[in-house]
Amino acid sequence: MTNLKPPEIEPLSRSQILIVMGVTAVVLLLITKIWQKLGSVQLLPAEISIEAIIWGIGLAVVITLASSIVYRLWAAYRQSADIYLELVIKPLIWPDLIWLGLLPGLSEELLFRGVMLPALGLNTFAVIVSSIIFGILHLSGAGQWPYVVWATIVGFALGYTALITGNLFVPILAHVITNLVSSSLWKITHRNLLNSNQ
Repeated sequence: MTNLKPPEIEPLSRSQILIVMGVTAVVLLLITKIWQKLGSVQLLPAEISIEAIIWGIGLAVVITLASSIVYRLWAAYRQSADIYLELVIKPLIWPDLIWLGLLPGLSEELLFRGVMLPALGLNTFAVIVSSIIFGILHLSGAGQWPYVVWATIVGFALGYTALITGNLFVPILAHVITNLVSSSLWKITHRNLLNSNQ
C-alpha cells in the first residue's frame, strides 16, 4: 500500500466542496453567456436522440475503461488522481455525487465544447486548444500534472466527439456519466481506506 502525499492545499469540508462546485458552475456559465454575447458565438446544438444517447454512453464507457487502465498502469497518474479525488470526493456523501456529475458536466461542456469550439473555428485546432485549457482547469497543485494530462486527453475525446457529431448533448451525457461512475468507483474502492483513516 502506497502512502499518499498530503494534498498541497488544505482539505475542504463537504459544504465547502458543494459551494465551490456551485460557484464554479455559475462562473463557467457566466463566462459562457458573456462569450456567446460578446463574440456572437452560436452555441453548438444539444439535441437528445437515441443516436446521441448511444454516443454519449459509449464515450463514457470508453473514457471510464481507459481511465481505469491508465490508473493501474501509470503510478504518477494514480497518485495524482488519488490526491485530487480524495480532496474532492472524500468529504462528499453519496447523493452529492449526483451534483458532482451534473454541475461540471453541464457547465464545463457548455463552455469548452458548446461555445469555445465554435468560437475557435469548430475544427481540430479548436478541439486541441479547448482540451488544453480544460486540462489546466483541473490543476489543483504543482504536483498534479499527470491529472492535468489525463483531463486534457479526456477533453480531446469529448471535444472531438462534439466535432464529429455536431451535438453538444453527446459530450454532456458522457461527461456526466463519467463523473458519476468514476467518483462512485473511487468512493467504493477507497471506502475501507477512508474509514480506517477517520
